[in-house]
Amino acid sequence: MEGANLQPSRSEWLWGLADRQHGVVARRQLLGLGLTEKAIQHRIAKGRLHPILRGVYAVGRPNLTRHGHWAAALLSCGAEAVLSHESAAALWGMRPAAGNDVHVSVPNRVARHRPGVVVHRRSAFARHELTRCQGIAVTNPICTLVDLATRVDRSQLEAAVNEADKHDLTDPQQLRSALDELPRRPGIRALCELLDRRTFKLTDSELERRFLPLVRKAGLSAPETACYVSGFKVDFHWPDLGLVVETDGLRYHRTPGQQTRDRVRDQAHTAAGLTPLRFTHAQVRFEPRHVQATLSAVALRLRATQRLARRGSEAR
Repeated sequence: MEGANLQPSRSEWLWGLADRQHGVVARRQLLGLGLTEKAIQHRIAKGRLHPILRGVYAVGRPNLTRHGHWAAALLSCGAEAVLSHESAAALWGMRPAAGNDVHVSVPNRVARHRPGVVVHRRSAFARHELTRCQGIAVTNPICTLVDLATRVDRSQLEAAVNEADKHDLTDPQQLRSALDELPRRPGIRALCELLDRRTFKLTDSELERRFLPLVRKAGLSAPETACYVSGFKVDFHWPDLGLVVETDGLRYHRTPGQQTRDRVRDQAHTAAGLTPLRFTHAQVRFEPRHVQATLSAVALRLRATQRLARRGSEAR
């Protein structure tokens, strides 16, 4: 009898379940815990359960996080529902969540209509195309990008691929290879075209058009472009600051040999007393504020170092 007190109570089971599901539970789960319909209604009346969607309740308080709304939509759409499209992209951190609608994919045979839930029906998912992220059933990063390609324009899709790369969810080479293995479905062609055209690799003219305004905003003078420094052709050079900026194309399209050459270049610049700085083309295009802030901070440091050197020289 002494051990009986160690058994979790029904309320403890309920709170534990809600905690794992971002604050929400389904009616079918409550019934599975042994609650009756009358007990569920009693908890609703007492403010312990708050209806969110059909058959889904928030536990304790009605305010949910975005993850809670995603979890509620999945519970309302059935056990085979998974987060997909824009909502999956937001969960993976590929793009900001836009609007309040939750995008969910379900098998064709499942009929669901829920307010605030965009239901996508498809014939089947392969097991490896589905996973869980932060306790939420979701399409994997590659399938998420394929789905997203049917919903956004090329620029937005590029940005999402860039974020997936940055967060180590998939890289362009892995993504392109995986697309050849997937069964035909909407979105694959658009994604293939984007990757095959190497859209992340800016032309020299487009790179200058995007980079030089950031230089001005950072308070730097116009650099020398496409010139030779330390025996290497560099993208941008400020002789007065001793600053060299190189830019790279696709992060994972650089072979080990190319990466080794990059290090040798940077080492040669450093040995010559210069400050080498690298940005990817994707950073110039999609993270201009970061590029501008970095340029500004490095220029400020170099100018301060030069002033100290001049003062030391004058003192001698």
